[in-house]
Amino acid sequence: MSEQSRRPHRPAKPYRRPQKDPVRILAFEALRAVDERDAYANLVLPPLLRKAREKEGPDKFDARDAALATELVYGTLRRQGTYDAVIAACVDRPLREVDPPVLDVLSLGTHQLLGTRIPTHAAVSASVELARVVLGDGRAKFVNAVLRKVAQNDLDGWLEKVAPPYDEDPEDHLAVVHSHPRWVVSALWDSLGGGRAGIEDLLEADNERPEVTLVARPGRATTDELLREEAAVPGRWSPYAVRLTEGGEPGAVEAIREGRAGVQDEGSQLVALALANAPLDGPDRAWLDGCAGPGGKAALLGALAAERGAVLLASEKQPHRAGLVAKALDGNPGPYQVIAADGTRPPWRPGTFDRVLMDVPCTGLGALRRRPEARWRRRPEDLENFAPLQRALLRTALDSVRVGGIVGYATCSPHLAETRAVVADVLKQYPDTELVDARPLLPNVPALGDGPDIQLWPHMHGTDAMYLSLIRRTA
Repeated sequence: MSEQSRRPHRPAKPYRRPQKDPVRILAFEALRAVDERDAYANLVLPPLLRKAREKEGPDKFDARDAALATELVYGTLRRQGTYDAVIAACVDRPLREVDPPVLDVLSLGTHQLLGTRIPTHAAVSASVELARVVLGDGRAKFVNAVLRKVAQNDLDGWLEKVAPPYDEDPEDHLAVVHSHPRWVVSALWDSLGGGRAGIEDLLEADNERPEVTLVARPGRATTDELLREEAAVPGRWSPYAVRLTEGGEPGAVEAIREGRAGVQDEGSQLVALALANAPLDGPDRAWLDGCAGPGGKAALLGALAAERGAVLLASEKQPHRAGLVAKALDGNPGPYQVIAADGTRPPWRPGTFDRVLMDVPCTGLGALRRRPEARWRRRPEDLENFAPLQRALLRTALDSVRVGGIVGYATCSPHLAETRAVVADVLKQYPDTELVDARPLLPNVPALGDGPDIQLWPHMHGTDAMYLSLIRRTA
């Protein structure tokens, strides 16, 4: 009798179809869009969530499912640098040789293991099942093997293994532990002015989910109206701000649907308020928002201008963004105008305006809480690409304001190359100007810096890291 004939017959395992998990499939699709199309999660997620609700029905895809999908996407993106270091320690090849879709599944699984309370066995099995659905059985085995290695330590245990000691390389240690590119850590540290506690607090704040902040547009809505919403509390600093503490759905708020209120970070509101409150010499009739898209600051400025009988001109280079500005201003209680124009070649005459806001395009390093994928896309050379435009737009602002008028130069980045360096360089060409101390214009807001400019911080103020410098034309 042959060896083969003595072996007992074992029937083949019946093929089992992979179980489709709509939550994890949605999270995978969102990460793929971010990676393949350079999409932003905050733009990709809402339509994917709507599609899932329509396809699965409210019984099979409810609010808890939407919350889990959102956490999986944002959590994975925020901690991508840390998770890459962990996964790299668990595979037998460089990460660049792992196919991006496989790496997305591994990252989602690693986040469930190290960044959530999902039980280990559930995190591994759900990730392997996702891999079977979107990658196939062969790659699912690879995912299973890697995630079982990841599961051998918790996050702190892995950080001890993959992060260099702080004393040997502080910036690389912080980059791995807090999941930021090293150059971003260095830049933020310079902007803060040194000290380990401050930079760690800032990097950790960047990895926290920000609250949804609303703005009651003056003359159109009130904070009292918004505070009637569930889990709504007053803003910390802006008199027009209301926070939804449990991550409420802004689209469910009547004033938001009607355009009488908007979603706007409190730091953005404070920039507009400081410019509006700055003392002027002479009339106060004509205001300009020179980089108005997508319209949040323009809507607040337009309402504040209307209270004083002033007119706002909102200018935005990109026509589709100018359309968003027009939508935000629709219903403004006073006169306004929206145009699509290049701010470096303005169609208006010099010296036309009493107040000018120029919130210039920048790296967006101040809004990493809201757009976590931006930290992985930006490169140091982006600073050089933005620099000429930022300087040109500030020059336009200074040319556009009348003598005695005020210019506000703002960025959603605390990087010194985009803030103080730009202002200092441009003002060398404009000797008939003076810096205005912006700090007294926000009297209830602490820790605004050494002045005369203002720097807001996520870990100090709970806002995006907005920067503002106020400049007066003196002759």
